[in-house]
Amino acid sequence: MVIVMESGSIVEFRDRQKIMCAVILEVKNSRLRLLTENNREVNLAVSRLLHKDNVRLDLSMGRDKMVDALKGVASKRKALLSQVDIKDLWEVLNAEQVWIDLATMTAFCFPDSPCGDHESAVLRAFFDDHLYFKFNLDRFFPHSEEQVERLLFQRREEARRKRLIDIGGDWLTSLMNSTSPSEEINPEEAAEFTHILKSYYLFEKNSKDHALAKAMITKANLDEPTGLFPLLVKLKVFDENANIDLLRFDIPTEFSNEILNATHRLAASYQGHADEGMRKDLTSLALMTIDGQATVDFDDALSIERIGDQFRLGIHIVDVGHFVHKGDIIDQEALSRGSSIYMPDQKISMLPVGLSEGLCSLKAGEIRPAISTMVNLSPSLEIIDYEILPSLIKVKHRLTYYDVNQAADQNPDLLILREIAEKFHHQRLDAGAIQITVPEINVWLADDQTITVKRINRESPGRMLVSEIMIMANWLMARYLAENKMPAIFRSQPAARGRLYKGDGGTLYQNWMQRRFLSRFVLGCKPEKHSGLGLDAYVTATSPIRKYFDLVTQRQIRAILGLERPYTSDEIDHVIQLLELPMGHVSRIQFSRHRYWLLKYLEQHIGRKEEAIVLNKRRNDYQILLTSYMTECDLPISSGFVLKPEDLIQVTIQNISARKDLLQVAIG
Repeated sequence: MVIVMESGSIVEFRDRQKIMCAVILEVKNSRLRLLTENNREVNLAVSRLLHKDNVRLDLSMGRDKMVDALKGVASKRKALLSQVDIKDLWEVLNAEQVWIDLATMTAFCFPDSPCGDHESAVLRAFFDDHLYFKFNLDRFFPHSEEQVERLLFQRREEARRKRLIDIGGDWLTSLMNSTSPSEEINPEEAAEFTHILKSYYLFEKNSKDHALAKAMITKANLDEPTGLFPLLVKLKVFDENANIDLLRFDIPTEFSNEILNATHRLAASYQGHADEGMRKDLTSLALMTIDGQATVDFDDALSIERIGDQFRLGIHIVDVGHFVHKGDIIDQEALSRGSSIYMPDQKISMLPVGLSEGLCSLKAGEIRPAISTMVNLSPSLEIIDYEILPSLIKVKHRLTYYDVNQAADQNPDLLILREIAEKFHHQRLDAGAIQITVPEINVWLADDQTITVKRINRESPGRMLVSEIMIMANWLMARYLAENKMPAIFRSQPAARGRLYKGDGGTLYQNWMQRRFLSRFVLGCKPEKHSGLGLDAYVTATSPIRKYFDLVTQRQIRAILGLERPYTSDEIDHVIQLLELPMGHVSRIQFSRHRYWLLKYLEQHIGRKEEAIVLNKRRNDYQILLTSYMTECDLPISSGFVLKPEDLIQVTIQNISARKDLLQVAIG
């Protein structure tokens, strides 16, 4: 039906979520000029109208009287609202599930001679409450019972949300201005507010309470996220030095009782010698472990024998696969962790302590099953051949890097091992290996929370010896796997995008910057060249206690030796995919925690002058390297200085915050 628009007619339209009463002053095509009950003139399209009344006003009565008349009409219609019971209507009509026009709905509500005022009252009632009916201009459709329940739930949640924001914002403000949590609020509500803020701090936009927390924080005028952490410390949610990434990535720091019980049963049932003679008894060899002073999980040991004018090098890796079987509960836990995590203040093992520091650790004087790589060397220390075999071993000497450094020039066995390592190192360099020589900064916490920072020479005799021989072992195991056509987790690396120096030379600047030209390493089930190491194939299998990649590769070697069923290529690819996320977390956590405690140490030394190397110039600052700590930071560009890459400068530490990951320096 076409509704004729005439001057003087009373109409209603939506204005900012309200229904406004107005009179038509002028009709021009499909546009109307209206005077509203608020004494305001508006231009409106006919399609915007909700309702047109048959009642008309005399436009000649004057503007003020028309406004008063409109107010009276609006007031009368609002008064009729109380007679419209939408819930009762829905209970009667929802079973039909059909559209109901305005006239019919008005007749249900006002059966005695309804008029335009009654129609308006119905429209206003349904406009204000969308719970029971869908509203479409002049008709209505009843919601189903399920829809009503859902809408009721949404309303309750919205009311709860508003209440949480109002009360939570006030609680947060109170918390900001006090030295301890407010005791005025209900403890259950305080716990809920705390949970919301903790979730938001940890997961930000990924938190289900993100919008709620943001609204509370906005109401409290809190500087977030930096201002939120101290409040969560005050609430005893976090310790001042809490490792947030462990919580953010849901990294378990302990083992479940189920895992611990399985470990205990394994230790209790272990009988020592096994595999019915398959293992070669090498317990008579004088094996040595060489590790850091604090190491308690020993997974590799070395031996050296003189056979006539030749030498036999033994590289012995504890056989973790002998204890941890593929797919068992301990193995599944190790796979989910991916690696042990080493941090200045904490170590999180991939395997339970009963294995990592017990059965699977090459403790001095204890017999252990191993996978031994025996390398025969010529008098000039050239590799003649090698053999990989299952063995039984017993460590005789437990040495630290310091011990080796002290005795490297006197002990005959260490002298030979060092020469073997150096020769292999130079062979790799001749094959194109890229040797990056930068100091390692070791940061650790004492029991009294004292932070110690120590600069370690990675090229010291002890570290170089172990590093090169382990690289050799991994290379030989990769060749062994390739020769036996066994899939494994091979590690390769395309050629670098550029070389800044030759061999193992180069300045500190060149060595540091060379890393930026390295290509990313690639994991796959087939052998490929590792350009960075200068080797034709490479795996990592020397740390099966600490890295699941190494355990998988060791299992493939065990399979060649007849000790277990191998993984298929598809299974290897699947393991690589499964480990991508946890290994990414491990790398980030170790890096960020090292940097956190390094900055925590430097917080005690604001004002100290430090040597730095300019790395490059950017638009607003220079990127520099603090050489004492091997850490990068930014140096603002100053009009008084023009610097270029590799310049050696002195800077002063100005401002540091470990929690904010902030390190600010100034030149001079």
